[in-house]
Amino acid sequence: MLEVRNISFSWGAARILDDVSFSVASGEVAALAGANGAGKTTLMKILAGLILPDRGCVYADDLDIFTSTLRYRRMLGYLPETAAAEPDMTVKGYLTYRARIKGEMWKKIRHRVQEAMSLCGLKPQADIRIRRLSLGMRKRVALADALLLRPRFLLLDDLLAGLDAATRMSLGRILATVATFATVVVSGHELDELQTHATKFLVLHEGKVLGAKTAAGVRAVLSATARRRDA
Repeated sequence: MLEVRNISFSWGAARILDDVSFSVASGEVAALAGANGAGKTTLMKILAGLILPDRGCVYADDLDIFTSTLRYRRMLGYLPETAAAEPDMTVKGYLTYRARIKGEMWKKIRHRVQEAMSLCGLKPQADIRIRRLSLGMRKRVALADALLLRPRFLLLDDLLAGLDAATRMSLGRILATVATFATVVVSGHELDELQTHATKFLVLHEGKVLGAKTAAGVRAVLSATARRRDA
């Protein structure tokens, strides 16, 4: 379980996150929604242990991620909003390189790379240079990178952004498989695609997390808060 307790974060005088608390159980896919600038990427970076909050804590299976950072990172897969791969490397070569720098044992690297490529539908592209791939395939490479060490916690920031509907659905279906071994948090705006695969929605608005059970519920929450703001 990933448990977020009373997280607050400010950038200068601006309060980005305000007493945010929620939990995501093992096997769940939580979709984090919200308008541009709502703080989704900031929250994802905190969950990844990349920045520290002003207040609050995050626990991964009872492990404090801010005091046990190295142990947590061995359990974590993270796909940032602006993930980029080495364009002149082949898919297999790049994933092998990434597994090495993540500290995987030599005898396990080949298996890890094959497993990640299979899960993300990349085996036919294994020997193709990344620069020759479509945007959707490059996003699959980034996802395979995040999955290399078969993480127990997976954070995907704007996984589906900029992709066509068919590719979004295809990547979304991967989440159902990943949820069999990981706790997943995925942020984004593509609510209809996330609706199919998410088990819960979290709406980030004005620094707080508001609950919603469906994509329609997310839209209703955002619409209601917008009306109150404009009134």
